[in-house]
Amino acid sequence: MVKHNNVIPNAHFRKHWQNYVKTWFNQPARKTRRRLARQKKAVKIFPRPTAGPLRPIVHGQTLKYNMKVRAGRGFSLEELKAAGISKKIAPTIGIAVDHRRKNRSLESLQGNVQRLKTYKAKLVVFPRRPRKVKAGDSAPEELASATQVQGPYMPIVREKPSVELVKVTEEMKSFKAYNKLRLERTNQRHLGARLKRAAEAEKDEKK
Repeated sequence: MVKHNNVIPNAHFRKHWQNYVKTWFNQPARKTRRRLARQKKAVKIFPRPTAGPLRPIVHGQTLKYNMKVRAGRGFSLEELKAAGISKKIAPTIGIAVDHRRKNRSLESLQGNVQRLKTYKAKLVVFPRRPRKVKAGDSAPEELASATQVQGPYMPIVREKPSVELVKVTEEMKSFKAYNKLRLERTNQRHLGARLKRAAEAEKDEKK
């Protein structure tokens, strides 16, 4: 038995850990299977891009992520209208549409409209039937030179902020940030009283 105020030994070593070990030997075979599935899908959807339809550039939700841009669900009806693309034709030419999305900033609207216009300029439309060419289909020369896009098409590039180097001047060295902050806080605190005093002084002068 344990003497004094010490812990009673209750070490439990028989945990049968061999029964709970998980192996992952099927990983290389799964890698091969996924690659073959991608190749089959590419052949099936030819000549469409392998990455799927074109998506808009949107900002993430909430204060934590709203400075980051990512691919959205689909283009809004306003963006499609500005780019001159019908909402019914858009899905047939590889453009994702999200009828619920609203444009809340002019900058994002213009960016996505430009994205659609760039896509439209590069687009090669194959006729549904080889012998029956309709209006809007590409010319035979373009069809002959067209290739399937592998991987992400028109990827979203996040711009890195540029750092501007400035030479440290004597004025910068002599600037006392703490004193300036204290002064501005004091000014803010006494602003109301000062305005009131100024208004009363003006009133007295008029009398």
